[in-house]
Amino acid sequence: MIGDGALTGGMAIEALNDAGSWKDQIRLLIILNDNNYSISAPVGALSKNLTKLVSTPAFLGARQRSKQVLSHLPSLWEFAKRFEKQAMNFVSPPSSLFSTFDLNYFGPIDGNDISYLVRVLQNLKTQRGPIVLHVVTKKGKGYELAEADPTTYHGVSHFDPEAGVQAKKSSAPTFSNVFGRWICDTAEKDPRTYAITPAMTEGSDLDEYAKRFPTRFRDVAIAEQHSVTYAAGLACGGMKPVVAIYSTFAQRAYDQIEHDVALQHLPVLFAVDRGGIVGADGPTHHGLFDIACFRQFPGFTVFTPSGENECRLALNTAYSLDTPTAVRYPRGKGPGTPVTAVNGETIPIGKSVEAVRLPDDVPEGQRVIFLSFGAMTWRLTDAVKQLRAGLIDMRFAKPLDREAILDAARRADLLVTAEEGVIEGGAGDGVLEVLAEADAEVPVLQLGVPDRFLPHGSIDALFRLCGLDTDSVVRRVTERLRK
Repeated sequence: MIGDGALTGGMAIEALNDAGSWKDQIRLLIILNDNNYSISAPVGALSKNLTKLVSTPAFLGARQRSKQVLSHLPSLWEFAKRFEKQAMNFVSPPSSLFSTFDLNYFGPIDGNDISYLVRVLQNLKTQRGPIVLHVVTKKGKGYELAEADPTTYHGVSHFDPEAGVQAKKSSAPTFSNVFGRWICDTAEKDPRTYAITPAMTEGSDLDEYAKRFPTRFRDVAIAEQHSVTYAAGLACGGMKPVVAIYSTFAQRAYDQIEHDVALQHLPVLFAVDRGGIVGADGPTHHGLFDIACFRQFPGFTVFTPSGENECRLALNTAYSLDTPTAVRYPRGKGPGTPVTAVNGETIPIGKSVEAVRLPDDVPEGQRVIFLSFGAMTWRLTDAVKQLRAGLIDMRFAKPLDREAILDAARRADLLVTAEEGVIEGGAGDGVLEVLAEADAEVPVLQLGVPDRFLPHGSIDALFRLCGLDTDSVVRRVTERLRK
């Protein structure tokens, strides 16, 4: 089963190419669910062809005729082959596409007619060879509000079906909003700005940018690898490309980030949204590996802003560099810090800020300093107060502030690294590398996501599961101090 939005990805085309080479040696049924929607509206030539097809009189007539014959004829296979040769290649661009791969194409049919769909599937399941069944469905079918607004209803929490999803009123911007406003302001002043996203226009808050700067915007559809290499090509041509991508989807383009951007040392800025625990979307959408991934690439600068204004400063600074950069920020809102940074205002590379000074009167053996990355800085506020600890906002996962780390090691009885991502290979591991290289002897407690895939759940519940909530942090630090 594959949606029309996902069919744009290179891996899908690779699989179709391989499937066709097996011919009658396999029994494979590929169901193309064509609802003309992914999360954002689909883009690209293939999607346009599918949309054009299902709106034509030829399609409507073919659908009705196929409905009459496919579910009744005993000799379905021979008939279907004749039908394709005589008619479907003429009216159906998708048929021509799939036939190129030696795939047997049937459809399009009405996927919302369940009883008819079941009969067709029963007929096709006995046939050998790779088969594509083109099923046309309507996203949100049966619920008028969802049919009218498929983007909003793509993924929702509990709501009243009668009233529908109600927009939450808040003047505080999300991190995505901060990015959206920043890139519009930047593009207004710099004609080299070019935004790219793989099917995340609304989610990344690029819809306003797309309207205002259509010639410097590209939604490449669900094609993460292409989005990265496309950006690399633009950078080679003198543009300043910004790739807006979710953390979990960035890892699909790991090789392109390494080979086409990092190795070429190109000034591509990755705006990595949804970094960290995202909640109910579950294990496929938690953004837990990006820090560990981006840290590995030579020449990369990796920003982990802790709040809204810090995010704007990080984006300004990353954009000003002539090297590869990644700015990683979480889903939703931050601590609510006013965004006062103006365009062009930057921060020193690899320099942290002391958010909370370790009190001078804390007795020896109880002195704790947290080295936090990203949103963990404000999430640790209550734990820091209870422990009477110090707190350093590291700002960067790469390069690390070596001086600040070693100074903290001299002043503290326990260093605690905290990040909203995997521990293995993460920023905390980078801190250990700095300490080891300097032969610094200080106990270190690493807080982060344990070596497991996280399930679905609320943000609060998942933080408790990882031992990152206030009570767990206080308990873990206290227990470590007793050792």
